[in-house]
This record gives sequence, structure tokens and C-alpha cells, in this order.
Amino acid sequence: MDIQESLPEADITPPEAEPKPKRKPATHKKKSTSKKGASKSRKKKKAPPPGYLQRKLAMIAIELISLASVAISVIIVLLGYSADRFTGTRFFTNLLPFAFGVLLLVLMAVFFVLGWWRLRQWLHLKSEFLTPLIAASLAIIIGWFSVQDNFALAYGQFRTLVGGKEEAGRVTLSHQVYAAYRRYGAKDLQKMLDRSKEFTPAIEAAAAAFDVDVNILHGIAAAESSFLPRDSADGGRGLFQITQVPKAIIKEASKRLEIDKLDLQNPKHNAFVAAATFKHYLAEMNEDLFLALLAYNIGPANGGLRFIMNQYHASDFTTIQPYLQEMPRGYPVRVLSYSLAFRLWREEGKLLAYEEGRNALHIQNIGIPGLNGNL
Repeated sequence: MDIQESLPEADITPPEAEPKPKRKPATHKKKSTSKKGASKSRKKKKAPPPGYLQRKLAMIAIELISLASVAISVIIVLLGYSADRFTGTRFFTNLLPFAFGVLLLVLMAVFFVLGWWRLRQWLHLKSEFLTPLIAASLAIIIGWFSVQDNFALAYGQFRTLVGGKEEAGRVTLSHQVYAAYRRYGAKDLQKMLDRSKEFTPAIEAAAAAFDVDVNILHGIAAAESSFLPRDSADGGRGLFQITQVPKAIIKEASKRLEIDKLDLQNPKHNAFVAAATFKHYLAEMNEDLFLALLAYNIGPANGGLRFIMNQYHASDFTTIQPYLQEMPRGYPVRVLSYSLAFRLWREEGKLLAYEEGRNALHIQNIGIPGLNGNL
């Protein structure tokens, strides 16, 4: 027996290799870059309520306007009082202290701005309405102070400081008017006021038609006729003693009255011609009230006031006075003193004695008609 045949066959097949564990495919999550996904993860900002921007701008405007008014008023007061206190030309006693005061004012302004900015941030945390409210309150307080007589005194000094020679001339002429008002006295002025009542409607209508100060028109009538209309020896007629009037003025007065022919004996017609004449001379004299009144009184005689001024190279009321000779140089002062009486009567309901108590300061605060802020 063959030995090989009797042995079982050996399994020579190589054992199968153990299966390797399968690796799981790597799954990397990609970060979402879509704007939609990012917007969902973020909190949505709330839209401002309707009208928020307009309200914000309004509060800022109130704050800025209020602070500006406060700053301007304080500057006027401090510089006005400083100009009064240190007036003069000496360096160490006048000019240097005033210059130091200006420097101090600048430093105060800087500290105020810095302090207000910090206060504003703190107030804004409390309420957005506090900042404009406090600023407006300051402006109201300053506004109340600005209508007091002491502020008028400081304002007058400030005008003199800035206005220089021109303002000095205005102050001098103004005090001539105040002196004339005092000289006439309340008793005589009251008689003038009583006589004027009959003609007040006509004068008010003329002033409105030609846009002139009604108090000045009353003053012209008082100086011309004392409210006793008549025909004078020099040709003056009626309430305003109308004499020679350019045809253009007569035409303009007739147009405003809507009539064909004027009657100068009619107080209303007379007042309209006077208002048109005064308006004409006011424009010719470049809104200089003293010169306009002087030109009204002189009229076209001798070529009129403009011709006289050109002849002597005079530029204002102060420089023309020495050349007027027999002409009424005091006419503007007389007119404006009467105008001041009418203004006091309208605003105070009575005439004030200039020399009593603080009346002088109060009357100066009220001011002469036509001279406030423009002379």
C-alpha cells in the first residue's frame, strides 16, 4: 500500500487574512457661509420707532440754539461791563486789564464747553430729554435777564465798544433827545398827547401805508403844528405843515389813498403826504434818521440837504451841523423827543419823569423810536 495514498491530504490552502476593519469615511461638516445662516444666528436689531430721527434732530437744534443764545448774552454782558469798567487809553490801568478780561472770557468758554460735554453724557444716560430741557431753561433765564434795565446798560456799553466813533456819535445825539424830553416835562407833553387823539387814526393809517414808525410820524406832527392844523405864513398847510412837495410824492400818496386829487386840509390826506415825504428822504439819506428828519424840515429849498452836504463834504448829522447856520439844526432832536413821549405812552400807558428814580435807565432801555439797533 502506498503510504502517500493512505495519508489524508494536507490542507495547504493559506488561511484567509482577517478582514481589516473598515474605516468610516471622514465626514467634515462644512461651515455654513451663507448669509442666511449667519443672519439667523445673530439677533435682529430693532428698527427705530417712526419719527425718532426727527425728534432727535429737534432736540439737538433746541440744545444748540439755547446754548448759542446763552453764550452770546454772556459775551455781551461781560464785554460791556468790562468796557465800562476799564474805559480809557492808559496801558496798565485800562488796556491791559481789558485784554486780560478777554483772555479770561476765552478760558471760561473752554471750561464751559468741556464741562457741558461731560454733563451732557451723564444726562443722556438718565433721559434724552434732560439735555435740551436744561439748555432751554438756561436760555429762558438769560432771556428774562436781557429785558431788564441792567442788561440794556451793558448792551449799550458793548455797542460803544464795537461801534467806535459812529456809536459814540449816536450816544451823544440820543442824550440830546433824552435831555429835550426832560426839558419839555410830563405836563406839557401830556397836553400834546391829548390833542393828538383826534388825529391818531389818520396818522396810524399813513404810517402803515408807507411802513414808517407811527411814533416818529406823531413826533413830526407835534413839531410841525402841535396838533393844531392851520396854514402858516411860510406856506405850510395843515397837520404836517406841507409846503413844496415833489410831484412823485403827491402821486404816490394819491395812489395809496385811491383818490385823484388831494386835499391838504384833510388830516388823513395831509398825513399820507407827510409819510410819503419822510419815506422819500429816509431813502435818500441812506436810512440815517437824523438826516432824514433834517431833510424833511429843510425841504427842496437851497437845493435840499443833499446839496448842502455835498457842498461842504459833510457825511453825517454831526459834521453838517456847523454849516446849517440859520437852519433848524435842533429839529430832529425835537421831533424824536416828542416821538419818545408817544412811544412811552403806548408801551407804559403813562409818561415817566426822566429824573425820578431809575426812570432814566428804564427810558433808555425802551429806546428812542427809529434809533434802536440801526444807528
